[in-house]
Amino acid sequence: MVIKRTISIAGVLLAVVVSAVWSVRASGQASALPAHVHATPAAQSKSQSQSVAAQSAKPLAPHKQANLPPLPFGPRDPLPRPTQVVTQVFQFAAEHPEILAYVPCFCGCDHMGHKGNDDCFVKSRAANGDVLQWEPHGTECQVCIDVGQMSMQMYSSGASVRDIRAAVEKKFAGQYQNHTPTPQPPPAK
Repeated sequence: MVIKRTISIAGVLLAVVVSAVWSVRASGQASALPAHVHATPAAQSKSQSQSVAAQSAKPLAPHKQANLPPLPFGPRDPLPRPTQVVTQVFQFAAEHPEILAYVPCFCGCDHMGHKGNDDCFVKSRAANGDVLQWEPHGTECQVCIDVGQMSMQMYSSGASVRDIRAAVEKKFAGQYQNHTPTPQPPPAK
């Protein structure tokens, strides 16, 4: 009897906490986001290019993040690849901007302002490199996921960013007309 009551109370408390967190996030989400997230498309483009310029000034490096934001898909969302693959590619994008920032995407997302495959998954980062917001396009696009997965697998095998880019270009450039205006990787040291 005591155990059932304790479990019931814990369940109610959990529901109240979850509801309160959801309510606070829903009501204060717009003001809690950086200005460029809820700005006009022109302001977003300017902000993105300023962010890219700031990131270009300092060398990109692997970045482990203790707490990633929730992924932009749920367990019942239809994904073009298995959930595990999509999750791994998003995590790789978060942790390895030094790779995906130099790998082009071929799905046509350049018209969305994307500069490289990392933009297919990460919408914004904090100054320290932490992911602030995911780009949901990466959940919907088989090409973005395939480019990211190929890059991840090659990186895990020890390939350089130049080798990864060359292999991705070789595989995808002949299949698709468009690609992102992705900068070349810096010279190897």
